[in-house]
Amino acid sequence: MSKEEAVFVGSIDQGTSSTRFIIYDRLARPVGSHQVEFTQFYPEAGWVEHDPMEILESVRICIAKAVDKATADGYNVDSGLKAIGLTNQRETTLLWSKSTGCPLYNAIVWMDVRTSSICRKLEKELSGGRTHFVEVCGLPISTYFSALKLLWLMENVDAVKEAVKAGDALFGTIDTWLIWNLTGGLAGGIHVTDISNASRTMLMNLKTLNWDKPTLETLGIPAEILPKIVSNSELIGKISKGWAVTGVPISGCLGDQHAAMVGQACRRGEAKSTYGTGAFILLNTGEEIIQSKHGLLTTVAFKLGPKAPANYALEGSIAIAGAAVQWLRDGLGIISSASEIEKLASQVESTGGVYFVPAFNGLFAPWWRDDARGVCIGITRFTSKAHIARAVLESMCFQVKDVLDSMHKDAGEKGEVKNEKGEFLLRVDGGATVNNLLMQIQGDLLGSPVLRPADIETTALGAAYAAGLAVGVWTEDEIFASEEKLKSATIFRPNLGEELRKKKVESWCKAVSRTFDLADLSL
Repeated sequence: MSKEEAVFVGSIDQGTSSTRFIIYDRLARPVGSHQVEFTQFYPEAGWVEHDPMEILESVRICIAKAVDKATADGYNVDSGLKAIGLTNQRETTLLWSKSTGCPLYNAIVWMDVRTSSICRKLEKELSGGRTHFVEVCGLPISTYFSALKLLWLMENVDAVKEAVKAGDALFGTIDTWLIWNLTGGLAGGIHVTDISNASRTMLMNLKTLNWDKPTLETLGIPAEILPKIVSNSELIGKISKGWAVTGVPISGCLGDQHAAMVGQACRRGEAKSTYGTGAFILLNTGEEIIQSKHGLLTTVAFKLGPKAPANYALEGSIAIAGAAVQWLRDGLGIISSASEIEKLASQVESTGGVYFVPAFNGLFAPWWRDDARGVCIGITRFTSKAHIARAVLESMCFQVKDVLDSMHKDAGEKGEVKNEKGEFLLRVDGGATVNNLLMQIQGDLLGSPVLRPADIETTALGAAYAAGLAVGVWTEDEIFASEEKLKSATIFRPNLGEELRKKKVESWCKAVSRTFDLADLSL
């Protein structure tokens, strides 16, 4: 097939700090892409916001530029683009006006902790406290989830209160906002969310896969502001006029971590860890809903079609991973670009006894402590910036190990697929995985191999696969042909002795315990 006749699928990857659009060919190879960073707003300590209009504009720019690049390279994207998939930062919450199309407030980002007082109040009022909704939605009461952000907006923003009262408010996560605008906005935009994003709101029933009426009543959230829930792979709508890809169907939508599971071909018993601003580890538990007893979340993995069965997952979310490297760069000036950390950390053999816990906004799984704050301990006159850089890399890997240990306890022996050597392979992806030292440290601390695919942008690829599946570009067998993916992957095998690994883990746990109850330190 010539470049002119080729078939393409596009993927909008709307992340926490940047937006990308990648165009893939039939062999799932990228033929054009563009990326744009956007503004992070920090109005108060612990608050994080995005401008929804800036995000929308970043998507517009990325699509236009990626199409231009692919076209300039001789690919006939105009006639060959068959579908577009969308993947997004999850839990980030916004409301907009049905009549004007304008946001009623900035989007409140997933890591924002302004809702902690609402969480405490609900924990006191509801039976079961933090775990009141767990059986229904798989999630504890936490600042992390969209429902709490929605409650804050309804209680604190006059424009939101008025619009909800007048029946003029539309609620959504970022996928909902983008799809509504891409499919026409005021001129008939489609108000939907997909099953994976819906499962992160704290409002969806994991068994029925619909909004849970008792939960809505308990929280006082009107059902009419919520979008319709669709599967991850189905024809949602066509892109309206005014975009560089007018008329192309949107036929795939997944939250970023779920998209990475599809991109990594994670079947039942297989796990992946995505390293971005945060880190997110998901273990596919098949069609079984497993309630965690070790601090994890139960969530939808994916549902690849309206009639397909839902796969579920255990998830551990880590708030600060790559963001700690950004902090070294922007906050401390220890490095001038994120890529420098590997070289700096490689200058020393170990951290010299330094342990860094990046609890900037509290700790997520498996600790769930929003009173935690970051610590760096074990510092002596011997400590250099190289030791601190290495401790930052180790902190990501220790947090991933904490989550995987909890997963193994919850899922048990039968819940994991091992290779012929009896090893549990952790699949990894995301921008930070280009760092070979980080990946080797991860293998060393886990005591098991880490598998990095040839294409580490599996989030965007997963959304493309879901979209292409819905329009017949790929079959499910092709998407989940993991043997092919293993051939081109890089495997990092552990080199650290068992005794030293144990000692390091004990020291890490000691460092984590030092972070608790520090949120109220005087300014």
